[in-house]
Amino acid sequence: MFFLKSDITGNDIHIYQQICIGIKEQILSGALLPNEKLPSKRKLADMLKVSVNSVTNAYEQLLAEGYIYSLERKGYYVENITKLVKKNKNINIFPKDLKEDFRKEDGWLSLSHMTSDISVFPFNEWMKCQRIAIHNHQNDLAEIVHPQGPYLVRKTLSRLIALSRGVICEPEQIVFGDSTQTLIRNLISMQEGNPIVAVEDPGYSRLYTMLKIITSNVLTIELDDKGIDIEKVESSGAKFLFVTPSHQFPTGIIMPISRRIELLNWSIQTQNRYIVEDDYDSEFKYKTDNIPSLQSLDTNQRVIYIGTFSKTMFPGVRISYMVLPPKLLKEYRQQFSNLIQGSNSLGLFALHYFIEQGYYDRHVKRMNLLYEMKRDLIIKELYLRFGDDIQIKDVSAGLHFLARFKTIKTYEEIKAMAIQRKLEIYSMRRFMLKNKYHIKNKIELIVGFATIDEKDIVDAVERLYQIIKGF
Repeated sequence: MFFLKSDITGNDIHIYQQICIGIKEQILSGALLPNEKLPSKRKLADMLKVSVNSVTNAYEQLLAEGYIYSLERKGYYVENITKLVKKNKNINIFPKDLKEDFRKEDGWLSLSHMTSDISVFPFNEWMKCQRIAIHNHQNDLAEIVHPQGPYLVRKTLSRLIALSRGVICEPEQIVFGDSTQTLIRNLISMQEGNPIVAVEDPGYSRLYTMLKIITSNVLTIELDDKGIDIEKVESSGAKFLFVTPSHQFPTGIIMPISRRIELLNWSIQTQNRYIVEDDYDSEFKYKTDNIPSLQSLDTNQRVIYIGTFSKTMFPGVRISYMVLPPKLLKEYRQQFSNLIQGSNSLGLFALHYFIEQGYYDRHVKRMNLLYEMKRDLIIKELYLRFGDDIQIKDVSAGLHFLARFKTIKTYEEIKAMAIQRKLEIYSMRRFMLKNKYHIKNKIELIVGFATIDEKDIVDAVERLYQIIKGF
């Protein structure tokens, strides 16, 4: 039997929506039976004291969703809807362990290696470049761009990395992506079989975790004072070798020319062997000129160069890229010709103008000076406060450095104390992949200095001292 409350207008939502909700509830509860005829539009409007238009809109919506059907010249009827089986009465209660706490407490300071300082980023110039991109590329923005990214932007980037990093490539070799992880996932997933992949240890834990999902043959190779151990590389049987030669992550080691040449020679000993060079923060070099990329030395097309704008600009820009040797480029196009480009097209075109008009170069130079100042200041304060109880691997590059502290505390105790003191820090334990080494009465931290404000450095060092040496 049809029944709907008559005070239907006393609600914030539209009248026709209230009618829909009421009829749906009756159908799903069984109050309205399959094939039962509904009141005519005029009759229901009179019953509810609403307009015929409101009832018409409600019936049309119910028809569209499949709750009712109509017969010409006869009216509207209830559909025969299969009853939804619900086994668990509490299934719609969201698990507490999956809830996210989005609130950020005040008073935290960060020595994170993962962030960049956006306080002086030229957002006005960036937005100007976005407006130019919108004006000049409306047709491009209305279409799906090339799977590798717009050719114009790839051409601009090829010139930039040739000048800044010595990378030798054609625009066609560049592939844009929304992250380094996405690009690497595509690269490895297009390989046949289960290729052996080798990574540095300690190294980038996110990359290691992702690679293990893609392929079961992931090896970790320890470091020596020149970077990744060449003897262990040669005996690994790896097809892909991931390295960070310009500023090893996380130790900061800059790979010397002798080791670079050894790796390049290793890459040509067999067919289809490649080095993946992750050049994640090489734009920042202090006191000396930038170190040329490993790819710039490669005369045999065996280095895959990977870069990102997350460090030089800001992480939210979501623009990374890789430079593929021609042979791999051909395979990539065969596999991913229908791939939709992951980076935002507006962001890519804006990047083109940001680079072309000189904003990017000026910003990187400005940030080099700012980061060098922060780096020198925090190192000075650490030595002043810790004295002989600290050793710093003082490599003048990147946005972090490795510091070793004397302490009787464990990594777990340091982590717990850091939360209490509201100091964001990351220990070497996070980046020990398989080689879980331990130095007695010492712990190693990866100290980032990009986002810490100059005025907060003394406070951050004091908190760190209380965490490591306090009781």
